[in-house]
Amino acid sequence: MCDTLCVLGERGTLFAKNSDRPVGETQVVEVHGRRPAGGRLRTQYLELPDRGAAATILSRPSWLWGAEHGVNEHGVAIGNEMVNTVDDPRPAPAALLGMDLVRLGLERAASAEEALDVMTGLLERHGQGGVGDAVNDVAYWSSFLIADGASAWVLETSARSWAARPVDRGGAISNRLTLRRDWTRASPDVLPGTDLDSWRDRGTPTGFADGRLAASRAFVARRVDSPVSDVPSGPARAAVAHLRDHGSGAWGAPGSDGPVVGAPTEVLSDGTGVTLCMHIRDFEATTASMVAQLPADPTSPGRTWLALGNPCASVFVPALAPSSTGSAAMSGGGAPSVPHAAVPGALAQEGSARRFAALGRAAERDVVSLEAVRAVLGPLEASLWDEADTLDDDLLGWQAFAADADRRVLGALDTLAGQGIGLTA
Repeated sequence: MCDTLCVLGERGTLFAKNSDRPVGETQVVEVHGRRPAGGRLRTQYLELPDRGAAATILSRPSWLWGAEHGVNEHGVAIGNEMVNTVDDPRPAPAALLGMDLVRLGLERAASAEEALDVMTGLLERHGQGGVGDAVNDVAYWSSFLIADGASAWVLETSARSWAARPVDRGGAISNRLTLRRDWTRASPDVLPGTDLDSWRDRGTPTGFADGRLAASRAFVARRVDSPVSDVPSGPARAAVAHLRDHGSGAWGAPGSDGPVVGAPTEVLSDGTGVTLCMHIRDFEATTASMVAQLPADPTSPGRTWLALGNPCASVFVPALAPSSTGSAAMSGGGAPSVPHAAVPGALAQEGSARRFAALGRAAERDVVSLEAVRAVLGPLEASLWDEADTLDDDLLGWQAFAADADRRVLGALDTLAGQGIGLTA
């Protein structure tokens, strides 16, 4: 289960996603440089011709090749969601996973619409299929939110069938189909005028997604009508507070004061307790999150804020997104060995993912435990965001910042472990 949203504005696009995965599965954040075309490429289950790759930041479950979400050097961001339809994914042969399509779209596209073309072309050619949740042995179809600094698309799929519509000023998706007759592009088998609600599996309740989707749509509506922030990271701070929602509203924006809101204690049949910051005990939790500011000028570096584990018990670490201009400058126009991006190395370590996951489980005990976590992580997060707001697009400055953030984040995890909260290194 996941939640993804975007808000389009004059200065670019705000993009945010919570990735909800099985408890115990680790997720890592990786930086990948450009890759030249040629040879063969191994996805999770298939081998494809390698068309080359743009520089990317990807967040992926450690056992998967594909990504839950990410951003590339052209300012394209993509996130996916599990959806249930009338087509049963279990008998489908192993093919492309939704996470494969996220990564391939980011590697091969320079705009949101090009990513849509790439992903739907691959879907029609190779199909969808295979287990995407190894813990519970679950196969599923995906929907996607695809954005760049000036536009966005919602893409929904069922097996090889797909339909898509452009986003107007903002949009949100969750674990249910959202398109009806408002789609503008579709696979050849989708007849004109088809209501995509006919794809929905009536045997699967949507209550577990409806509340989260309504909350995200309300957030998008508020941001669309908000004045431009004087603080560069202002919209991103609001997005982080939204991703920390435990069912009663946004809280915990970086640098803000206010009470800590405890995790939900139970899940009811109507979906109550299945929240944006997810805590379905011993089953499902948020394992990684990303907020990104995609610049209106695709040659300018964007900003990302990346977290492992539950947002409520984590640090959204500022990072410099890949830049096509910076990458070309570093390599003389060719493929750089080091991408023009700066992300703390701790986010790429499974050990860090396990330590943040342990903080999420501690937060589920009671609000006092979560308050203890936030007492250490909150000031660190606020300091990192304020410092990052002073940085320009200089790569060396961001690399120094990333190295320092790495040290401070690991130090905070050690401090909490010393208090008996979480895991030691």
